[in-house]
Amino acid sequence: MRILVVEDDLRIADVLRRALGEAGYAVDVTHSTSAAMEAFSVEKYDLVLLDLLLPGLPGGGMEVCRLIRAENRDVPILMLTAVDSPRNRVSGLDAGADDYLTKPFHLQELLARVRALLRRAPRADHPIVTVGSVSLNPATRAASRGDRTIALTSKEFAVLEYLMRNAGTIVSASELIDHAWDGNYEGYSNVVQTYIRYIRQKVNEPSEADFIRTHRGMGYSVEPGA
Repeated sequence: MRILVVEDDLRIADVLRRALGEAGYAVDVTHSTSAAMEAFSVEKYDLVLLDLLLPGLPGGGMEVCRLIRAENRDVPILMLTAVDSPRNRVSGLDAGADDYLTKPFHLQELLARVRALLRRAPRADHPIVTVGSVSLNPATRAASRGDRTIALTSKEFAVLEYLMRNAGTIVSASELIDHAWDGNYEGYSNVVQTYIRYIRQKVNEPSEADFIRTHRGMGYSVEPGA
């Protein structure tokens, strides 16, 4: 899942990027209202973390919230602010935010609110992803093959989920990087190959067919009949 963080404090933005990345989310970070709207216009996000006080458009984060909500009724918006007053909370919620968190905050609380918003977000597709004998539940991060439970890390889950949502299609390493890592990721050379190996070790039993196919020079795929 991909999250847009809109925060003009570079230190806080970096903390959020790292915490969300470690939790298994792909993260894009912008620092102004104009950059936020540009990012939102070209990328599909599952959630937006939005600071209230932002440079750029008059109205700052409140105006960005209204504009995002006008374009997308369903994307969850979690508003962050150092201004703790009932009036500001009401204004943020009325502008279209789904939740409101006051700075300073505990990262564990923020991650819990992110998970809660993502669980409640409407989805165009069924939440359970099933290809052959393998099933994933994005809401609970549960994975199984037949009757066997598979323990996946957040990043492994993100890679496998993307492959399964594109079953029957060859997915390139660059597509997997774009989905499961943030846009500034630089360890591009063999990270996908490494994670595919980790996933294969967990998904495949010795008696089972390899669930993931490697297409040399092209990418990876899972087949509907696997």
